[in-house]
Amino acid sequence: MTRTEIRASTSLASIFALRMLGLFLILPVFAVHAKTLPGGESATLVGLAMGIYGLTQSFGQIPFGIASDKYGRKRIIVIGLILFALGSFIAAAADNIIWVIIGRAVQGAGAISAAVTAFIADSTREEHRTKAMAMVGGSIGLTFAASLILSPLLYEWIGMGGIFALTGILSVLAIFVVIYIVPAAPSLPPAQVSIREILAHGELMRLNFGVFALHLTQMAMFVVVPSALIQFAQLPLAEHWKIYLPVVIASFVLMLPPIFIGEKRGKSKQVFVAAIALLLLVQVGMWLVLSQTQVHWTWLVGLLLAFFVAFNILEASQPSLVSRIAPPGSKGAALGVYNTLQALGLFCGGALGGWLTQHVGGASVFVLGSALCVVWLIIAANMKNLPRRGQVQAAVV
Repeated sequence: MTRTEIRASTSLASIFALRMLGLFLILPVFAVHAKTLPGGESATLVGLAMGIYGLTQSFGQIPFGIASDKYGRKRIIVIGLILFALGSFIAAAADNIIWVIIGRAVQGAGAISAAVTAFIADSTREEHRTKAMAMVGGSIGLTFAASLILSPLLYEWIGMGGIFALTGILSVLAIFVVIYIVPAAPSLPPAQVSIREILAHGELMRLNFGVFALHLTQMAMFVVVPSALIQFAQLPLAEHWKIYLPVVIASFVLMLPPIFIGEKRGKSKQVFVAAIALLLLVQVGMWLVLSQTQVHWTWLVGLLLAFFVAFNILEASQPSLVSRIAPPGSKGAALGVYNTLQALGLFCGGALGGWLTQHVGGASVFVLGSALCVVWLIIAANMKNLPRRGQVQAAVV
């Protein structure tokens, strides 16, 4: 990779990581904290507060992606970061669960994912694009690990309001990163297809379903996992990082060889399908564990490690594939659709995870995850061979 490619990839990955930080920092502690808020006794409202971020993201991804194709990536990213900061400060001042939900909704309205990933695709050559997207996936994993360590500590020091305010301040600082550190965007060819044609593109829609299933599963899991660690590992919330940190770091190391070997040997589809199969095994394993009253905590650790290996492989692979398959000049729009489905997955995962936990039980969350993974596995197994480096499939299927 050239120096400019590295600079663009790392700086934009840091912006993407900030967006995910707004989501991840609350995951380890919010389900417990919410019980101290008026309205927080409802698991459904707690799940909504966690997932509403994804719902409003879904409304903004396609318009933001199309706007970034037309008006430029940097301008749209800055607008999104302003909205993210505003929502953070609203949530910081919230004194009940409803205002937290409102703040999270405004946070999510800063839907910059499509513009950021399209910017990375614009700024890197195809032979290096998976590496660049892996940086994004790695930044997400490391952000998650950092949030799991920092979240309980920050909650003790500055409370939930302080955590939200901190993410708002970081968002403001990120605006300066976009303006002064991210390299100038390359010129873009004019868009050649309509959004309707992108929605009719079969191979893109397979990937869009995949990202929906992946993030629904992730969000729903973490409605349940913190309480499961307290129950089975007898580990207080402030010490959950002792499990999460080594698990996430190890998973990042383990995900790299399959990605690079798959790219080099033209086995990307096999790696992709294997990662989905591993995700399915995790969901079944979690269902079996949580259906028991007494299980050794090491089973949870092993399943979490397997989950993050699968998650990191899929998170790095899919946006790279979307950017290769998307028609020229329409990467922002294609990634807007992709990130819309990602955001809907986050919303549905939080909302359904909370509802199922309250009305059916925590184990039922993983029955839902298993069913989604089975459907995804069938869809992925019937995909065309995934494009190798330098190959672009832009034909509408």
